[in-house]
Amino acid sequence: MTKLTEFHNTTNLIYGTIATVGAALLGRYWFLFLGFLVANIIDYTTGFIKAKYYLKNESSAVGAKGIFKKVWYWVVICIAFFVSIVFKDMGNMVGIDLGFVVLFGYFTLATYLINELRSILENVVAMGANVPTFLIKGLDIVNKKVEDITNSGTEGE
Repeated sequence: MTKLTEFHNTTNLIYGTIATVGAALLGRYWFLFLGFLVANIIDYTTGFIKAKYYLKNESSAVGAKGIFKKVWYWVVICIAFFVSIVFKDMGNMVGIDLGFVVLFGYFTLATYLINELRSILENVVAMGANVPTFLIKGLDIVNKKVEDITNSGTEGE
């Protein structure tokens, strides 16, 4: 077996393991959670680099606050998915279809993912990178659409 084939097999094994564990723990759309985790790490890293090397105002207290904020994002996402599951199951117990509440978790995850991506773009722009305008505006549009969907039930109250 060649080194390339060996590398390819090892890579497939690692990806297969991650996909299987992710699907078992987080369901069919596990990759969204992985994407959010990666966005958390990239956002923290770009924020750290921006603060230390560009703004020259690195602070361990601010860094710790950022980490805690990201941990609380995950707590809110867990709560949103927990509420989804609980209400869906309670609806099944009493014969009411509350399947739509599963969207609570995904809307929460989408909102936080958009915020993380926007923050990453803000960080790299502050570091002098040229980010295409359509990307920034596109995230703004997606964010507005998600907010419109989540706020549509509160109109007229």
